[in-house]
Amino acid sequence: MTQTDVRKPAPPTRTTAGGLDPVARRRLRRSLLHLILAVVAALYLSPLLYMLVTSFKTGADAGSVDPQWIPSPATLEAYRTVLGADDSPVLQWLFNSVLAAAAHTLLVLATATPAAYALARLQFRGRSLLFTAVVATLFVPPMVLLIPNFLIVNELAWVDSLPAVIVPGAASAFGVFFMRQFFLTLPKDLEEAAEIDGCNRWQIFVRVVLPLTKPALATLGLLAFLANWNDFLWPLYVLLSPETLTLPAGLANFQSANNIHYELLMTGAVIASVPVLLLYVVAQRWVIEGVSRSGVKG
Repeated sequence: MTQTDVRKPAPPTRTTAGGLDPVARRRLRRSLLHLILAVVAALYLSPLLYMLVTSFKTGADAGSVDPQWIPSPATLEAYRTVLGADDSPVLQWLFNSVLAAAAHTLLVLATATPAAYALARLQFRGRSLLFTAVVATLFVPPMVLLIPNFLIVNELAWVDSLPAVIVPGAASAFGVFFMRQFFLTLPKDLEEAAEIDGCNRWQIFVRVVLPLTKPALATLGLLAFLANWNDFLWPLYVLLSPETLTLPAGLANFQSANNIHYELLMTGAVIASVPVLLLYVVAQRWVIEGVSRSGVKG
């Protein structure tokens, strides 16, 4: 008598009303989501890509009514013209912008971080009122401060010099608010343990708290750098000589002199964009972590 193999039938696959099992349905949703994100990314990147492509075109191709995504022929003539212009020292403007934005960023971090820590951890009378006053200044339009700031800068003899675009705005109300929100997410156990070990408040802040705030510091530093880098109106008020201009103000003058040379304008825009893109690529990981943690607790 031979033994027959009895095989159990495979369990039926659960399908939804649309005829797809849950796994396939999740894969389809994920694919559609990736497709949507790719389309949105292409929409955001296409102007930057076209700006880059136009900087390598000749003057005739850049002014053509028919857009060309591939320059033919590709040339570096626009870069040689922009970087070699005697009346438009683009490299000097670039250096001024990097120096001003970096110094401004350091001042923002140096003033906002201790103030935010004091408002987050120290107990003193009027703390809530003081924090409310700091946040209230965020609602003041920047245009209102143009004339008072100019009068102060003029009294300090900073007109037509880089300190005029570095120091004003260094006491950042947003920086205080942002860092305070981050400090509130940190546990107090480490600070209490350091206090038991004999550390004073300043040692706790420097040795314990600051090493934990790298994501927030990177985020605030990047935002402060971008705010100073992209500032256009204030440098036009306080910087008068061509040698002291920052890049946005200098490129505005450059545009007025070359308003029909699109390849030159796009070249200047590329030069202004590269440092910011490189900075964001370097600080991207800390920026994402800092933003995600700073809004957890109010």
